[in-house]
Amino acid sequence: MAASLASLPTSHFVNSSRFPRRRIDSYCSKKNLEVRCCSSEYNQRGIFSSVKECAISLALSASLIASVPSIVSPPNAYAAAAANPAISDVSVLISGPPIKDPGALLRYALPIDNKAIREVQKPLEDITDSLKIAGLKALDSVERNVRQANRSLQQGKSMIVAGFAESKKEHGNEMIEKLEAGMQDMLQIVEDRKRDAVAPKQKQILQYVGGIEEDMVDGFPYEVPEEYRNMPLLKGRATVDMKVKIKDNPNVEDCVFRIVLDGYNAPVTAGNFVDLVERHFYDGMEIQRSDGFVVQTGDPEGPAEGFIDPSTEKTRTVPLEIMVTGKKTPFYGSTLEELGLYKAQVMLPFNAFGTMAMAREEFENDSGSSQVFWLLKESELTPSNSNILDGRYAVFGYVTQNEDFLADLKVGDVIESIQVVSGLENLANPSYKIAA
Repeated sequence: MAASLASLPTSHFVNSSRFPRRRIDSYCSKKNLEVRCCSSEYNQRGIFSSVKECAISLALSASLIASVPSIVSPPNAYAAAAANPAISDVSVLISGPPIKDPGALLRYALPIDNKAIREVQKPLEDITDSLKIAGLKALDSVERNVRQANRSLQQGKSMIVAGFAESKKEHGNEMIEKLEAGMQDMLQIVEDRKRDAVAPKQKQILQYVGGIEEDMVDGFPYEVPEEYRNMPLLKGRATVDMKVKIKDNPNVEDCVFRIVLDGYNAPVTAGNFVDLVERHFYDGMEIQRSDGFVVQTGDPEGPAEGFIDPSTEKTRTVPLEIMVTGKKTPFYGSTLEELGLYKAQVMLPFNAFGTMAMAREEFENDSGSSQVFWLLKESELTPSNSNILDGRYAVFGYVTQNEDFLADLKVGDVIESIQVVSGLENLANPSYKIAA
């Protein structure tokens, strides 16, 4: 196996060409009325036979590299993290099949310890599984989900309200009212036997749940290690829209991918990316790899294979950054395997189609710079912490809208622009302002 991995081609990176930036939209425009992202072709994407699973994961890991120099990893960068106590028993609440929905993954990744709201959230998330039941029989299961969530909300409301950050209490209470009304609307949908209306209402209700949970976060919850403290840091979350011009496709002309970046669990990695976005580093850059497993970009023109910081004239690199469930700060500079944490659960797993992570040199943990990739797979292939990627590459976000269209991207398609649409105020130490 090792010999075959060593012989895998690594020439997946091509030079980009620059194109003028254009106005960003919030949709994927089509050249005809066919909506391919809802077809069975997309629903079946990523489902391979079990014989191929190991080979796919190993080959993917071996080739997700960006040849950039590394920085020195501090020997005690993870010592403080190991000493931190667990923050919650969320893993008990989300045990079972791997969670694939990016919104659910982001909700569970928030740095909160409030069991009451998690007990409201879980049955509402479980509506997704209830809808796998054929026909109108699914509605009976949906009703049980909603009633369970409503009971949990009424029983735990005082604990939920007590968990709000002081400055967010008013908004949090508004979200609770909207959640209660939304669940009553869902029960009416069930009574009216309108199965097609369930999923949109579920999405809306879970957005209220997410809002409640975000209102429990009171500032950034920990200190980044001193050696990284002056780098661009995303102390919270940010949302970006990436507009891509898709060539030679009869169905899709251009598409906007909405991406939520999670600085709570990867502040250095996400901050580095947001800083590059504000420098317009990716605008006009081509998709440089698209092989059915990942879509990748970020290799600039010229000999450099990462971002050259004008202030130092050297490649800016970021450390490998992995947050583990039950810890308050990420591990830096080491894979979980190197730390001996073989059973640790990562907060941001490679579960969702469109998981976004930092590419790096295979044997240099701290060599990430500007090359990023999005994973194209279903999580049944490699469940959380049973695959070759979790704990080895730094996940820092998920595509939350139009992720199915990632599989339509080809080498040579052009990123017309990436723009921050919310959360820029959470970026600390922005180097792009110094450059400007």
